[in-house]
Amino acid sequence: MTNFTTKLEHFTEIFSGWISMPLTIILIGTGLFVTMALGFIQLRRLKHSFEVVSGKYDNPEDEGDVTHFQALSAALSATIGIGNIAGVALAVRLGGPGALFWMWVTALLGMALKYAECTLSHRYRVIHGDG
Repeated sequence: MTNFTTKLEHFTEIFSGWISMPLTIILIGTGLFVTMALGFIQLRRLKHSFEVVSGKYDNPEDEGDVTHFQALSAALSATIGIGNIAGVALAVRLGGPGALFWMWVTALLGMALKYAECTLSHRYRVIHGDG
């Protein structure tokens, strides 16, 4: 088992070293592009997002069983997961407090990407007869 673990660690070091920088550049570059294209939507519509989540636009007469907050919670649970909670602690431990700055930058740019993802999924969704 130790031999397998050693080989796996070696492969992971090579692979993560090779791909981590391009992925970081792609994430930040795409996030910056989408943020600029949408006119800083994550900051401009912050008040509206809190109004939607707090239930200001909920109507009990509307069709469907899921509220805005429940839909947000389901989307975030799939996005965040338990790994990001432990990942933040590990990043701060290994990278120091400066890691928080880059987490905030990627989170801010990631908000615009998530907005675009959710908007496109709503735009092109197909509702089947069985739900």
